Amino acid sequence: MTRDYLRKVHYHETDKMGITHHTNYIKWMEEARIDFFDQIGWSYARLEREGILSPVIGVECRYQHSTTFDDTVRIQVGVEEFRGVKLIIRYQMTNAITGETVLTGKTTHCFTSPGGRPIILKKQFPELDQVLRTLAEGEKEETT
Repeated sequence: MTRDYLRKVHYHETDKMGITHHTNYIKWMEEARIDFFDQIGWSYARLEREGILSPVIGVECRYQHSTTFDDTVRIQVGVEEFRGVKLIIRYQMTNAITGETVLTGKTTHCFTSPGGRPIILKKQFPELDQVLRTLAEGEKEETT
């Protein structure tokens, strides 16, 4: 149940050696995550209109192969785990031409109100809770 997001490396994202600077990959994870939520019908704009914030509480990255200007990176995004309070999103970035794995990573999120109070989706937003649970279950089935 992963979704794909394609991202071209921009010239300004590279360093003096012509390699994509490592901080950009985390930005791309955010871009891909926002696109992922659009694809599942819960855009970040919708979340915020509904009074739901989803702060990042953890980031993991394993850099495996560099990219350079004008490379196209395919970012596969999926829900690795969701149990109602904490959401873990998985990312796999590959060079769209060579197929080489560029990065594997995860972001961990919770859900809060704009005032910072925790939100339990199952009670307050059961439709979103069900979508995320279904995606997490689909992810488990794909990996087994």
